[in-house]
Amino acid sequence: MNTVTTPSAIADLGAALRHRRTSAVQLVRAALRRLEARDSVVNAFALVDEDGALAAAEKADADLAAGIDRGALHGIPVAVKDLIDMTGLPTTCGSASSFGTTRAAEDAEIVTRLRRAGAVIVGKTTLHEFAYGATGDRSVHGPSRNPVDPDRVSGGSSGGSAVAVATGMVPLAIGTDTAGSVRVPAALCGIAGFKPAYGALPAGGVHPLAPTLDHVGLFAATSHDALVAYRILAGRSPEPASPDAGLAHGEPVAWIPPEQIAPTDPRVARTAHDALARSGANLYPVSGLLGDAGDLSRTFSVLQGHEAFTVHESHLPGEEPLIDPDVLARLRTGGSITAEQYAAADHARQEFRRLVLGLLARHPVLAVPTVPIVAPRIGRRTVRAGGTTLETRGALLSLTRPWNMARVPALSVPVGHLDGLPVGVQLITAAGGEERLFKIAAGIEGAVAAD
Repeated sequence: MNTVTTPSAIADLGAALRHRRTSAVQLVRAALRRLEARDSVVNAFALVDEDGALAAAEKADADLAAGIDRGALHGIPVAVKDLIDMTGLPTTCGSASSFGTTRAAEDAEIVTRLRRAGAVIVGKTTLHEFAYGATGDRSVHGPSRNPVDPDRVSGGSSGGSAVAVATGMVPLAIGTDTAGSVRVPAALCGIAGFKPAYGALPAGGVHPLAPTLDHVGLFAATSHDALVAYRILAGRSPEPASPDAGLAHGEPVAWIPPEQIAPTDPRVARTAHDALARSGANLYPVSGLLGDAGDLSRTFSVLQGHEAFTVHESHLPGEEPLIDPDVLARLRTGGSITAEQYAAADHARQEFRRLVLGLLARHPVLAVPTVPIVAPRIGRRTVRAGGTTLETRGALLSLTRPWNMARVPALSVPVGHLDGLPVGVQLITAAGGEERLFKIAAGIEGAVAAD
């Protein structure tokens, strides 16, 4: 498998439904066929709910026949990450521990919103255990694999959701993002991944990793489809115009040289920068604005580590042998962080957030590569970037985690390939600037498609 199949746009599927060229049941059956044909290679799904999906599709068709149209997601097959509760199904969080032994009593709020919009959920996707990893290769369900090269990581922790979209199994998938867990796999798999502002999509019924850093986000083949879904799930209307309408030619975009944040493969930086330049955006560099990169990394690690240990502390005794050793070691490290250390990191986080919001007041859209390297091989624990040897997880997250601390919207879109592997660029804005972000993204996608 050396190509990624681009799914049909949500708008195209919706038009086919409404003109009776297809039905929701047919869309679901087609999704299940693609899943059966491809999932044994890429391992996107932890659980497939065929009966539930077909029942929901039959209802979607009956509603349309009765004149009830729930909007752009009506009848559209969707997947959700397996740390999101769905009534009657287990939520394993990718773990062999007690998480998977009970079935959810009710839907997570994001699932309720999907159902209310008429979407049809076909199953739950593979994730890095407890969402505590960027590679996607530590799970009781096995690794999710990169659809371009299955010997390489999908990225994580929402790797299965990214792979499900990138392979065309579904046109939309839901994930979570604590340090980059939507944007990293989106970039490595060659699709769009959106982390909204903190709290913009509801986290109720979503098992946490680090509650003050966790964001619910989504994957789609294109930024336009991501925007369609986001507006619906966030309760915003009306729906956006066509993806070619109103592209922001000349829109100012501030380019942050990525090496100011973390060591970066210069070819990745050049690929992202050149795609932005070709998009018609008014691109200009900004430097020295985010403070010390090492301090930023340490602050994030204290926040995430302390919160992750607090979330999992109660069930660790007696279950440690059931937890992946890498994940368990990181949880134990979090247990050594003191309340005073956490408070100091939280203060530093607030200062950093103020810095970022001030930066965005002067430069409404920032841009940086999403990931400083292309997808590494599964099991590889160190990588080279910018002439430096780095721990793989830290490298993958180095350009994404600052924006979780700042709690601002960030969108990854594909900009091309290096060595046959996808590269993404990340666009960042303040809450309220999402429309501008998506216009710029559409311009980038148009420029890449024209190459």
